[in-house]
Amino acid sequence: MERAYKKGRGFGPGIVELYHRELGGLSPRSFAHRVGASEDLVMRLGIYRKLDRHGGCVNTVSFNADGNILASGSDDRMVMLWDWDAGAVKLSFHSGHSNNVFQAKFMPYSDDRTIVTCAADGEVRYAKILESGNVDTKLLGQHEGRAHKLAIEPGSPHIFYSCGEDGLVQHFDLRTQSATKLFICRSFPDGSDYQPVVHLNAIAIDPRNPNYFAIAGRDEYARVYDIRKCNLDGSTECGHPINSFCPPHLIGNGHVGITGLAFSDQSELLSSYNYEHIYLFTKDRGLGPNPVIKSPKSDSTDSSKGSKTVSAESAEIADSQPGPQVYKGHSNCETVKGVNFLGPNCEYVASGSDCGRLFIWRKRDGKLLRAMDGDKYVVNCIEPHPYATVIASSGIENDVKIWTPNATEPAHPVNINELKPHVRRNEFGRVNLPENLIAQMVALHRRRASLRQDDGEETTSNADLVNLLLQFTVGEHDSPSDESGDGSDSPGDCIVN
Repeated sequence: MERAYKKGRGFGPGIVELYHRELGGLSPRSFAHRVGASEDLVMRLGIYRKLDRHGGCVNTVSFNADGNILASGSDDRMVMLWDWDAGAVKLSFHSGHSNNVFQAKFMPYSDDRTIVTCAADGEVRYAKILESGNVDTKLLGQHEGRAHKLAIEPGSPHIFYSCGEDGLVQHFDLRTQSATKLFICRSFPDGSDYQPVVHLNAIAIDPRNPNYFAIAGRDEYARVYDIRKCNLDGSTECGHPINSFCPPHLIGNGHVGITGLAFSDQSELLSSYNYEHIYLFTKDRGLGPNPVIKSPKSDSTDSSKGSKTVSAESAEIADSQPGPQVYKGHSNCETVKGVNFLGPNCEYVASGSDCGRLFIWRKRDGKLLRAMDGDKYVVNCIEPHPYATVIASSGIENDVKIWTPNATEPAHPVNINELKPHVRRNEFGRVNLPENLIAQMVALHRRRASLRQDDGEETTSNADLVNLLLQFTVGEHDSPSDESGDGSDSPGDCIVN
């Protein structure tokens, strides 16, 4: 058989690997890894099932370690645990949050009974599933403003981190059920006394070395920190990164930010920029702990653009290395989108898009492989199964979509120029229910108070509040005969302000 394959008689490499496995020349684990990384499976991905029980858009999806249960959280403030294969809800409970749930994750080695959440109310909460089936929830920590993401320490049933729009990074230990405020992320010093708070959207832990974690938000840098430099009693200020990453052409660009981060198993760092592309950084492409040292006031550059001069050391590093791998084609302007790796060895990169599609690229060369319709409006979340070629995705619609390689024929190669834009209503931010309006106004008040405190400036514009009131009015008077047939509310909190 192998001789026939070598002579080109029609046997593919997958058949030969199956042949080797049957003869004992390839271990089941190696075979599963090779099959899981098969591009043919990626090209056959299609929607296997829709999980539709939430009453609002789904902002987070997460598999347990065994891969048989999926947790989801929504604008309805509910957390649901699914038997995704059967399409059935195993358990549904109120998160305890007063605003939209942004993340819900299982803690490792907890028998899937411990779940941590964060939300638009800024709270970080802990949910414990009791033997009776009831759920106890408890407040662990608080951010001033929205808390977008959590990061679980790999292999630990106790340790996780949170980040929020107040720039605060917190460390949690469930053994004491306590929170340690590590630091507030601020802009790199530029020679002036002004270091504004960086509003954080993303946090991720390096699986190869859990001492390292990365954060990113509303500036152009992804920052990597070492938890060993922090005293967990909160007695030290450890807000100094050990490295930072940014594509050379975006350094000094005050109009971009990062909405999603992910580490690969090889410690590569993936960063998704709003109004830009996705970039992959290796360790040797860092800019160092302090890439900016010179104030724009001393330059002739236009300071209104937020430009800064890069330090000579960082500029030399950026110039001496090839640029990071880039992944193009999607749109990331309207919401806080995540980004993720797919495959047993992180062979692929995946992201949602404003056009309602799920994009998949080959990691090594950035080739776009798939652009699959995943939502009427926007796809925000992409979550890979821990070991199978299965993906969960969610967005503005109220359901979760499960993707498996169920197509009989592989998809045709993607021509990005032939992708038609989705025709959809701009209903991000609609708030129909009075309690939702109140929750949004409270969150807005907290954010504005935080901005005044952190930046030392008075916010005089009431545009955000006016927009909320207008959205409430529009939501109440939307025509029920809208041809889209979707009467669901869309989240105002997803907008990147």
